[in-house]
Amino acid sequence: MDAEVVSLPPDDGSVAGPEWADDGPGETHHHSRAAHHTAGEHHTAGEHDTTGENETRDKSESPEQTQDARELAARFEEEKPGRVLAGPVGVLFTGITVAVGLLTLWQVFFPLAQGSKYYLIFFLAGVLPIVFLAYPSGVRLRRAKADAADADDRRGPTPVDWLLALAALVVCLYPVLPVTIGAGGGGYDAFLDRQGLLDPLDVAFGTGLLLLLLEACRRTTGWILPAVCVLFLGYGYYGGLLPQSWPVAHAGLDFGQLVDAFYNSDSGFYGTPLDVAASYIVLFTIYGAVLNLSGAGRFFVELSAAAFRRSRTAAGRTAVASGFLLGTVSGSGAATTVSIGAVTWPILRRAGYPAERAGGMLAAAGVGAILSPPTLGAAAFIIAEYLGVSYLQVLGWATVPTILYYLGILLSVEIDARRSGVRPVVIDTGSAWRLLARFGYHFLSLFVIIVVLALGASAMRAVVIATALAAVLSFLDRRHRLTPARLVEALRDGVRGVLAVSAVCAAAGIITATTTKTGLGPQAAALLIDGAQAVSSEPAVVLALTAVLAAVALSLLGLAVPVTASFVIGWVIIGPALLNLGVEAPAAAMFVFYFAVLSEVSPPTALAAVAAAAVTGGRLVPTMWQTLRYALPAYLIPLAFVITPTGLGLLGIGGAGRIVTAGLVSALGVAVLAVAAGGWLPGVGPAGVPERIVGAIAGLVLLWLEPLPMAIGAALAALAVAGVYVRRGAAGHPGRPAVEESVDLGEEREWDGSTRG
Repeated sequence: MDAEVVSLPPDDGSVAGPEWADDGPGETHHHSRAAHHTAGEHHTAGEHDTTGENETRDKSESPEQTQDARELAARFEEEKPGRVLAGPVGVLFTGITVAVGLLTLWQVFFPLAQGSKYYLIFFLAGVLPIVFLAYPSGVRLRRAKADAADADDRRGPTPVDWLLALAALVVCLYPVLPVTIGAGGGGYDAFLDRQGLLDPLDVAFGTGLLLLLLEACRRTTGWILPAVCVLFLGYGYYGGLLPQSWPVAHAGLDFGQLVDAFYNSDSGFYGTPLDVAASYIVLFTIYGAVLNLSGAGRFFVELSAAAFRRSRTAAGRTAVASGFLLGTVSGSGAATTVSIGAVTWPILRRAGYPAERAGGMLAAAGVGAILSPPTLGAAAFIIAEYLGVSYLQVLGWATVPTILYYLGILLSVEIDARRSGVRPVVIDTGSAWRLLARFGYHFLSLFVIIVVLALGASAMRAVVIATALAAVLSFLDRRHRLTPARLVEALRDGVRGVLAVSAVCAAAGIITATTTKTGLGPQAAALLIDGAQAVSSEPAVVLALTAVLAAVALSLLGLAVPVTASFVIGWVIIGPALLNLGVEAPAAAMFVFYFAVLSEVSPPTALAAVAAAAVTGGRLVPTMWQTLRYALPAYLIPLAFVITPTGLGLLGIGGAGRIVTAGLVSALGVAVLAVAAGGWLPGVGPAGVPERIVGAIAGLVLLWLEPLPMAIGAALAALAVAGVYVRRGAAGHPGRPAVEESVDLGEEREWDGSTRG
């Protein structure tokens, strides 16, 4: 039959909103299940339509689908659903967020003379109070129906919320208030002079800020992160009571010492994580909002569709390419998943993809947003600060792993298309070259970031220049011009997008300060290494076992806390173990970063997979397993650049020879693993169980980037390919699956030669 022609949903000139909030915790899932149910009912009804019906049916549904996508995107971007603030409260909220945005921009070019900590005090004083206005408490004293509870969450702030907002403003500004209160107060310099000798009033205000940050984290990310912070706080206070023979015992800290470390030191509330949120992340959220409002997100999806519109696997390729392109301007895996799913899921469905498989593809492609240059997730900026390198270097470290990640997804898409016999579609869109000629200017601001960074400017100046350029270029499209009102909207959305991240980063100071004061990091690292040495004394084996144990620990940690907090905890606890075993700092930092990010696709939380299931209406657990299959390279590549010196080539370190060798061998390993996972060798035919087992072993061995393992892995890969050829000859049906998967597509598949990619 001829390939079916499908159309993209129309562009009404609006967008889903800012796309940055990589801190996705498990506590949001009771909300997402409701969304999943609603979306599932909507799409399931659509699946009963026959494929030959008039195309106007899909077009009439697309506005509703687009609206559903916007609501889902807002829900997942904001971790827990925030209030819709309107009327005078909305005006006040907009005014505060715009003021915070302008202060951030001012700090880039005219830094406050008193230093960065002084600026952080004012930044936190701006964002923390409005967290209590934007996010409901979710706590009720009596049982209520779910609908009534949701309606209550959407009302304006309660008197308690206003009281907490006022308290947050006071405790945040206390260090800079020039008023003397007994032996406390007296202004910023006087506050710093009391470091290590806090007045009881200082301790009281510091305790107030501690409690308010825990409540802000609970409102935005759920109970788990505050519980982890309380656990570290308890360890700092009661650790002196542990038997001193225990490796994790310490001398003990009184409560005043802990508050001093949190409130009046450079490793506490106003430490590196909050500095990154206030100096980098907020600027990139504003940039993402401006770029979205200028129509760039829609352009990236249309360009992806146009590039593959006549390919046999056009639907799958479009979804993956859209995820990559949107990932260049988004730091959120779940939000990118929703954005690309809203447009590409109808196409995937018409092509015959089961909801769970399509959801896995969308989630894996969306999570790539946090791993893709030039705007990685928030933790990438913390890496730059911790290691004292430029953000451009971090982008360089992420480039090859990103290519390998998407290579694995694309290969899986090609394999699935051939194994499942999905229906060919032609996407009704214009020429890719014509789109580039008309709207290619959206790429300019991305290139400007790289160029300005390469010229030696800071990441903050680079993104501000790129934001200004994107705003100017928006006037080339009448539907997306950034008028003054829309610029205010961009500032508001950008700052709102960083509220939860700011609360998490400030609360992370509890973890870092406690770890620093007690020496927990080296002690935990020693325990991890001792566990590996109990198995073997061979240095290479110890390193490999430590890396595997660290990967498991980080994956479990990421299930419980947001990505940024997961990275901070992982770096101070697990980072020293890798460094002590001789791993280079860039490799150790990127290792921790990757496994912190992978919490978005790791069951049982897997926020990106939950978002994908909400879009497709697929079953949640199968969607998670499909996501794991597509994202497999992301779990294995970090191990490769930690356990062998050659693996540093994957980070672009060590010269051209090492980089090329590591890249090509790892690409072969990813390809073999994709074939083993998918059970199909493109261009040849199905792979049986023996070939898949040999291929899986080959892929794993190839990623041990040493001469002998690489040779063994290549030989095993060749053996697996030979086995597939033998099976093909025995079956006598080249290019067709021996046993097709049970996918009810309603009719016999006949491929039209004009649609082959």
